[in-house]
Amino acid sequence: MLNRENIESLLTKGGNVVGSDGEKIGSIGQLYADDDTGEPTWVTVKTGLFGTSQSFVPVEGAHSQGDDLVVPYTKEHVKDAPRVDVDGHLTPEEEDRLYTYYDRGARTYSDTRDDASRTDVDFQGDADLNAGTPTAGISGDRDRDTSRGTVGHDTSGPTTDDAMTRSEERLHVGTEREATSRARLRKYVTTENVTKTVPVQREEVRLEREPITDANRGAALDGPDISEEEHEVVLHEERPVVEKETVPVERVRLDKDVVQDDVTVNEEVRKEQIDADGVDRDRRR
Repeated sequence: MLNRENIESLLTKGGNVVGSDGEKIGSIGQLYADDDTGEPTWVTVKTGLFGTSQSFVPVEGAHSQGDDLVVPYTKEHVKDAPRVDVDGHLTPEEEDRLYTYYDRGARTYSDTRDDASRTDVDFQGDADLNAGTPTAGISGDRDRDTSRGTVGHDTSGPTTDDAMTRSEERLHVGTEREATSRARLRKYVTTENVTKTVPVQREEVRLEREPITDANRGAALDGPDISEEEHEVVLHEERPVVEKETVPVERVRLDKDVVQDDVTVNEEVRKEQIDADGVDRDRRR
């Protein structure tokens, strides 16, 4: 169970209030303690731009998680809580509204106590914490860090410096060398038909007849008068002869060329912007 010392420790560490769904609601603002027991009853959550809005959340059912305070309510539920004026204390009516909203039931007060004595807390934390008064509270706000002369305070966490650092992302584009593909030479055998025309010669038989003349009479009468004879002649012809030979025709090798291309890079970068609220620009020189 959380006690006053636990929550005060979270305040000094600049902790946040986290909802039951794990979403950050805002930073811890101030602690409200019961007038009778001095035990913490409410804690405020800083929301809105620069933590200008504060919502009340019951301490009951909350637990610490590191430097954060986890409450059993969602962010939307806390942000829709009744708005209570930041005037240094909670009136019984205001506290009843908060208890009713958070389904905790309305508190009952003693009739012998007047409105001034029924205030739940000292909102500003002006009472002496060591005096044991039940109305003492603690504030997470620090307008000035006296150890460092810091003006103002960090509403999102503990005060760190007297200025806010604005950062932005810069795009640095370079190149890296990587293997994208491989090329190789491979030799294989294919077959194709080659057609060539080659002239060839052949012999054919031709029958020649000549009359008997004085010039050939002697050859014609040489031999028997009547006889059977047979003559033959050998015919020749040319046929194509095919021979193959392997001859080198060319040499092929791999080489590389460097080609220069331009590549446009489009990437989003983030940068922080700082706006000043409540600053009189005419007075700044």
